[in-house]
Amino acid sequence: MNYKMEELVPIVGRLASQYTSFESTSVTYEKAEQLMGAVLYCIRETEAYGGGSLVSGKGLSAEKAYEWGLSMVEQKVRQALNLYNELMWGFTDYGSRCLGDTVVKGIPEFFKWYDVKYDPQDTVVMLDYPVLKDLSGYSGADRIYEFICCIRMEQRFLSIFPREWIVRILLKLDAEYEESVENICEAVMTAAFCHTLEEKPLPEEFSGEEIASLKNKLAGMEEQEVRERFRNMVKGILHEMTEDKEELYTYLMGAADCTVWLRAHSYDRRGEGL
Repeated sequence: MNYKMEELVPIVGRLASQYTSFESTSVTYEKAEQLMGAVLYCIRETEAYGGGSLVSGKGLSAEKAYEWGLSMVEQKVRQALNLYNELMWGFTDYGSRCLGDTVVKGIPEFFKWYDVKYDPQDTVVMLDYPVLKDLSGYSGADRIYEFICCIRMEQRFLSIFPREWIVRILLKLDAEYEESVENICEAVMTAAFCHTLEEKPLPEEFSGEEIASLKNKLAGMEEQEVRERFRNMVKGILHEMTEDKEELYTYLMGAADCTVWLRAHSYDRRGEGL
């Protein structure tokens, strides 16, 4: 951003007046910092989603950049709420307390308490369930929107498999998985990957001999081969999908770099149940 402090301070002052119902322009230092953060958040929203070239290259005023950004944040909240309502029609947490609490209890609190005008940079709630996309660079409405998109894609992917099989896989990996904080898709893709290596139908459990065979195969595979076969497996699973196939594939590839996770969790931990 190329805006100088003298361009931003008047916007913060106007927000301070509105915050105090025009009774005073004096606020605490902490509140002033929060309001400056709100202004910067909205301007960054304009730069990121409204055309950065307009902001930096065509002399868009700080005031206009802020107003556009504020409008975009409001729109992002509406979009997130619509996505969330769609998500909840068929949502299932597969017994994971972390997933259920985050989606069913946590996200509504965001929409209840989120302050678009005075504190849009605050995400409000802890999104404890770990998704397959790095959201550390997002905050506020952007973070909640991206998180909901991630959960929607995971729910679509998991719906391909029988619920009973998913629960059985989770139980075999961790008898107390209901209380664990792990991504369900990772566990399912690990199991599906191992079934693919042994050409074993998904609902069927492995015999001791098959588990030993899988251990030997995994031990003898180079990392690049694991990655490539993993990608091909995901493509095969998504082959019949007609909508958002590429987007879902890209998202799931967030687990493709977890080769160490695949090796460590496939059969060295209670692999007899996969």
